[in-house]
Amino acid sequence: MKLSRRMFVLDSAAMFAGALGTTLLSACSNGVQQDNSTQGSATDGAFSVTIDHAFGSTTITSMPSRVVTLAWNNHEPILALGITPVGISAANFGVAHGEKMLPWTKEAFQKLGVDTPTVFDDTDGIDFEAVSDTAPDVILCPYSGYTQADYDKLSQIAPTVAYPQKAWSCLWREQTRIEARALGKEEEAERLIADLEDLMRQKASQSRIAGQAAAFLNISPTDMGTVYVYLPSDPRGAYLADLGFKTPESVTALASSEDSFAATLSAEQADRLNDVDIAVTYGDEAFLAQLQADPLLGRLPCIQHGAVALLKGDEPLAASCTPGPLSIPATIDQYLDVLSSALERA
Repeated sequence: MKLSRRMFVLDSAAMFAGALGTTLLSACSNGVQQDNSTQGSATDGAFSVTIDHAFGSTTITSMPSRVVTLAWNNHEPILALGITPVGISAANFGVAHGEKMLPWTKEAFQKLGVDTPTVFDDTDGIDFEAVSDTAPDVILCPYSGYTQADYDKLSQIAPTVAYPQKAWSCLWREQTRIEARALGKEEEAERLIADLEDLMRQKASQSRIAGQAAAFLNISPTDMGTVYVYLPSDPRGAYLADLGFKTPESVTALASSEDSFAATLSAEQADRLNDVDIAVTYGDEAFLAQLQADPLLGRLPCIQHGAVALLKGDEPLAASCTPGPLSIPATIDQYLDVLSSALERA
C-alpha cells in the first residue's frame, strides 16, 4: 500500500467529527513590506541560492518578493519570520467545517495586517491555475508528498522547492531552515529555532514525561485489524521526542526496515508494541472503549490501562501534533496536559 499523509489525517477528521512571543511579534512587525515582499541582508543583485531536493535542485537567482507555500503547514516558518505569503494551502484537518485556516495561522496573518489571505482549496489536488494567478516568484513545499509531475507543473509557474528526500518526512527544523535559506533569512531562522527549542525544554522539564516510551498510532474504528505507527522520521513521532519521550525499541525496529513515514502492523502483530508506555492517537473516549474491547488491541498494556492520549480530529490540537513554528507555542501547554493525563494511567 502506498502511504500518504492525507490518507491518515483526512480519514481521522471524518471519523472524529511568552518565551517565544517577543521573537514572533518582532518578526511579524518588522520583517514584511506592504507589497507582501520579503526582506533580507542581500540585495536582489547579490542574492542567489541553490537548494537540493528529491527532484533535483532549484536555483533562486533574486530575492523572492512573492512567496507561495503549498501542502501542510509550510506557511508557518515564513509567517513566524514575519514574511507574508501571497498564497497558502487550506488546512484540511483540525478545523471546523467551512474554516480554511487554523487559529495560529489566522492570528499570524492578522498581526501582519492581512485579514483575508489567498487560501488554495487543494484537498483534491493542486489548483495550478489558482497558484499561477498569485504570480509567485518562488513556491515552497518542503513538507509535502508531491509527485514528479506535480513538481514539473509547479516549476513552470515559479522556482519550486520540494521535500528533501522522503515524502512527508521533513521535520520542522529542516523545514524552517530550507524556507529561510530560500528567502535570505537564515540567521533569523536559527534564532527562531533556538527559541522554540528553549520553550520545549522549559515546558517538558515541568512534566514527568522524560524517559517514558511513547508512540503515535493511527487506527481506524472501521478497520481495527490495521495499526499505523508513525516513525521517528514523521513530525508527529519526532515531536514526542522533542518533548522528552523515549522512542520505544519496537518503533525503532520498525523504522530500520521501513522507507516511509509510517509502518503498518496487523492487529495480530500489535503485541510488538508492548514496550509502549503511552500511545497517542486520533479519537475520543468512545474510541478508547472500542480499543479496550478489541480482543487483540485491547491486550496492549497502554490500551488496557487507558494510557492513551486522545486527539479529536476536528480540533486544532490534533493538527498541531504535526508541529510548526506557529503551532508549537500556541498549543504546547494543551498537548502536554493531554500527554500527562495519559501518563497518569500508565
